[in-house]
Amino acid sequence: MLKGISPILSPVLLKVLCEMGHGDYLVLADANFPVESIGKDAVIVRADGIGIPDLLRAMLPLFPLDTYVAEPVQLMQAVPGDPVETPIWDEYRAIVKEFDGRGADVIGETERFAFYEKARGAYAIIATGERAVYGNIILQKGVVTV
Repeated sequence: MLKGISPILSPVLLKVLCEMGHGDYLVLADANFPVESIGKDAVIVRADGIGIPDLLRAMLPLFPLDTYVAEPVQLMQAVPGDPVETPIWDEYRAIVKEFDGRGADVIGETERFAFYEKARGAYAIIATGERAVYGNIILQKGVVTV
């Protein structure tokens, strides 16, 4: 155990977060995301049973978002005509705003298949237990400054 580190961050996940460099992508994948096929070249970390909002709250105090890009957080855009609601996005916006001074402006949306392509280039994909539809999110790591 470590002081000040959320117990939902496994040793493997902490190692991955530490290994990542500036500009690397991290995917927090919902329970429906094709983790194994999209993540063939990525480090895959299992976080079954843990929702993405809880992981964001635990990770963002440790994980700097990239300040060299306008939108270092990307959501998977709903397919046009898909009659789904995405209330979890409001939760994501509130959490990101809490940890990044730029607020929710750092969050963009990426079309579904473009999101998959971006995810193929991710350093790591975290397979979560998140059940929200279109709950996937990509974070781009920034620089740790003193």
